[in-house]
Amino acid sequence: MLKETLLQAAQAGAQVMKMYFEQHFSVAFKSEGMNNLVTEVDTKSEVAIIDVIKNAHPMHAILSEEAGALVQDSNYKWIIDPIDGTINYANGIPICCISIAIEKEGEMILGAVLNPFMNELFVAEKGEGATLNGKKIQVSTKAALLNSCLVTGFPYSYIDTPNGPIQVFEKLIRKGVPVRRLGSAAIDLCWVAAGRFDGFYEHKLNAWDSAAGFLMVEEAGGKVTDFAGNPYSPYQPHIIATNGVIHEALQQVVNGGTL
Repeated sequence: MLKETLLQAAQAGAQVMKMYFEQHFSVAFKSEGMNNLVTEVDTKSEVAIIDVIKNAHPMHAILSEEAGALVQDSNYKWIIDPIDGTINYANGIPICCISIAIEKEGEMILGAVLNPFMNELFVAEKGEGATLNGKKIQVSTKAALLNSCLVTGFPYSYIDTPNGPIQVFEKLIRKGVPVRRLGSAAIDLCWVAAGRFDGFYEHKLNAWDSAAGFLMVEEAGGKVTDFAGNPYSPYQPHIIATNGVIHEALQQVVNGGTL
């Protein structure tokens, strides 16, 4: 029942995304970062998703990017990003998605990430693995960081600290390591899970950005931690997600070390 509702909710949000894609819609700016957008489509997608969840599980708690926390006395929490990659979406770039995760008693148990423009549905279930359009996926087997293909993102408000996003990025690319930036953390994580990227790191994410994607990586055989190497929690900002083999090497670079 949970998984069925999860997939129905993702499809409901995707229908809204497709309806308005490359059409005229209103755009507003959030308080953090001059280009941190929210569109009316984010809100409409969120409403469609939450309606599906509330109809099936009215007593479950919800945490969503635009609506915030809808608190209930429940062991279950749905964590929603109604459009991950809003800037891409607003500019007609089809690298964007719906991301929904389900947390039970503090543990992520289900996640779905749907990009309706690439027809890619990623699903992860705790202990059951991860799939892309119904087929099992696994992380890559790349063994050396120098030979890896990585992906990252930059925060809307730059973090001016030692080993910040630009410093780590520069260190990697000066060694010739390809580092991509797609503009959607949920897709970044799913593409690590699918073996397209060997690793992902980012300095500042919210729970809705990573809750589904980090479960995807773990269930595909990868490793996800914070910068210190602790087990990952989406309620803190730092993330390193890899195939597991290059994890320590990437963690060292992110924390100021050399390749």
